[in-house]
Amino acid sequence: MTEHSVGVAPSYEALRLGRGGTVVAPPRHDVFRLPALSTSVAEARRHVVRRLRSWGIDQDTRDSAELIVSELFTNAVRHTSSEEVRCSLQLIGTRLRLEVADQGCARTVPEARSVTADQEGGRGLMLVEALSEAWGVRPNQGGAGRAVWAYLAT
Repeated sequence: MTEHSVGVAPSYEALRLGRGGTVVAPPRHDVFRLPALSTSVAEARRHVVRRLRSWGIDQDTRDSAELIVSELFTNAVRHTSSEEVRCSLQLIGTRLRLEVADQGCARTVPEARSVTADQEGGRGLMLVEALSEAWGVRPNQGGAGRAVWAYLAT
């Protein structure tokens, strides 16, 4: 009997098959870096929307991801002394993980806070919290800065 005839996938097929021979979607991951400038926020949004569209992600999830990345990228530009900001998108099963990392020097830890109706800013992380299944902050790899992440259902 050949390897294929006894129900074992040939080696070239094994990586894309899950348990029971079901097809597993290939991992989808994208990382990009942009200068820490306010003009880069729009480019980050465009990049995220293009990538998620190419992955077949639905419109509602793309809209939420676009808003989350916009808020997190803006915070990294405004509240740190970074030269560049790194953005990561990763599709993990039916969840989309977004992460925006800066190079540090922020005075405070990012957190959602209450604001009054007449305050101009301060709602970004409240939006992130409302749109995501979960979100948080971790130290950036390499020691300098932090990364803010969020998960969305797809």
